[in-house]
Amino acid sequence: MGARQSGARRKDKGPLGRGLLRGRQKFSSWDDALLPGRDPRCLLKRGLRHVSFSLVTKGMTDAPDFLWGLSEMQKLNLSHNQLRAVPPELGKLTRLGVLNLCGNRLKTLPGEGSLLQSLKVLFVHMNGLTELPAELGACRSLEVLSASHNCLSQLPTSLADLSRLRKLNLSHNRFAHIPVCVFSLKELDFLHVGSNRLENIAESIQCLAGLQIFIAEGNHIHTFPRSLCLLTSLELLNLNNNDIQMLPAELYMLCRLTRIAWNPMDKGLHISRNPLSKPLPELLEGGLEMLVSYLKDRKHT
Repeated sequence: MGARQSGARRKDKGPLGRGLLRGRQKFSSWDDALLPGRDPRCLLKRGLRHVSFSLVTKGMTDAPDFLWGLSEMQKLNLSHNQLRAVPPELGKLTRLGVLNLCGNRLKTLPGEGSLLQSLKVLFVHMNGLTELPAELGACRSLEVLSASHNCLSQLPTSLADLSRLRKLNLSHNRFAHIPVCVFSLKELDFLHVGSNRLENIAESIQCLAGLQIFIAEGNHIHTFPRSLCLLTSLELLNLNNNDIQMLPAELYMLCRLTRIAWNPMDKGLHISRNPLSKPLPELLEGGLEMLVSYLKDRKHT
């Protein structure tokens, strides 16, 4: 009798034990670590140079509150979740240097981000942003801003104060022109405005003298402005898939463009899939040197 009861107890406990195990397996790693009431700081990864925290692809709709108390954190990755908002408490992370919020459902960013005076890299691409906060201009240490694949049509003028910004990605948005504040960013060496609604490139582009990579493919640009030829540091110029018919004689001034490029990742001049007037399409096949020579000769005839 006792043996049967013992077996029954074991039999009862079996499914329950397995149920608890299955339930426990549903916890994410950070939930599991917090179950015993441990200090959230134990979840920080401490490298030789940075203290970081990552909650990627967890399906979160809200960031856990304990994050905003981790004041020593320098890198925070909350990418590829379902976040709809970031709370004002973000401003408490004053040591944060890298913030990755890409691949969420954000419509706006908190103005308290202006308190992140150490922030150097901000990834907010692949969200639903319709605007960037004016307060972002106070993040004077910012060097990299990726805001592609959103619903932006303008930028706040305060972004002109980002004097250290070197790389700016505004591709796949709704810009009808390059925002005026961009031309004040003298340290830019990378600018991507591809797949927008641009119809021209303003003469002010010449203000970005240090630009090395400029991508404006997939727009509705009608002319190749001569002012673009003043950017003599350019090593990659991508104007593919626009409405350009003519090329300027001053193209030779872009001396660091060493070839006609066909692979998207290659340096050089990308000018394919434009309705270029004859004989320019044939000259492209002959290479950049032949094209430049023709444009020079045409100017003097």
